[in-house]
Amino acid sequence: MWLQKQWYKAKLHPLLILLAPLSLLFWLLTNLRRSFYYLGLIKRYKAEVPVIVVGNISVGGTGKTPMVVALCQWLKDEGWTPGIISRGYGAKGPFPHSIAENDNAADVGDEPLLMRRRTGCPVVIAPKRAEAAQLLSEQHPEVDVIISDDGLQHYALKRDIELIMIDGERGTGNGWLLPAGPLREGPWRLKGADWVISNYGRHAFARHVVDVNPGQWYRVDNNEKIELETDNSFNAVAGIGYPQRFFNSLSEQGVQVEKSQAFADHHVFSEEDFSQLSDKPILMTEKDAGKCQSFAQPDWYYQTIEAQLPEIMKTNLLAELERKKNAH
Repeated sequence: MWLQKQWYKAKLHPLLILLAPLSLLFWLLTNLRRSFYYLGLIKRYKAEVPVIVVGNISVGGTGKTPMVVALCQWLKDEGWTPGIISRGYGAKGPFPHSIAENDNAADVGDEPLLMRRRTGCPVVIAPKRAEAAQLLSEQHPEVDVIISDDGLQHYALKRDIELIMIDGERGTGNGWLLPAGPLREGPWRLKGADWVISNYGRHAFARHVVDVNPGQWYRVDNNEKIELETDNSFNAVAGIGYPQRFFNSLSEQGVQVEKSQAFADHHVFSEEDFSQLSDKPILMTEKDAGKCQSFAQPDWYYQTIEAQLPEIMKTNLLAELERKKNAH
């Protein structure tokens, strides 16, 4: 958590300077790997249907999951039949695995399970995205577009469209590659991209800006929709890429939070994590709720978030997708 905070400060912390040689090594290895794929020295898998990768060049917290959900819902409205593939961070395997709505987040990963439940689309997880895409096509031949949750740097899978998400508020941080900074690839990757999309504000390289808004509240234990009593005070937890964003959102909504506790992204929650917070009702994100249902109390609630795609983006993306489909 300390390291992530330092990544997004303008001035490079002295301790991060010590990591600069490792960032140089990271740059060298990732560039060699990417070159091997594009030169054909390492085989790449091409799916039978168009593939849209929703990814980023930085570590976590750029709104990939809400974007995937919004894309699936919109494409279904347009008559498409999308399917989703994901790494399944924290999943236990075996891989590839097709997710069912009654799967456990601890077994299949929090984000894939969220996407399966929110979209109703088939979701297949595997560290190797090509294997996930193959199983998805075998089990669901009706799928006519594959959306890859993350995987921008997973060059083993050929893609037709790359949607690169960037946080309009935090940008690219200090501009350094891992581990001295938050970047998986340099900012140059944005300059040559056709689809750079920012949320939570506009970024200089962004072609489109997506609004991400707080949604409905639900009980964690049974997913019952509720109206949050904002006259009350609450405690809050978040184990996402940028926990402070959730806490800021609660404040902006006029929700009074007495105590807030941030956890690492993809944190596996246990009852003990809430021992100091049980004096008040607890608020959390939808992503975290999936890992807390088995021990949640009746006064624990989660809130969905909704990405709103601009109309011009829908029009352009649909045209591009039709061209890619005809080319397959």
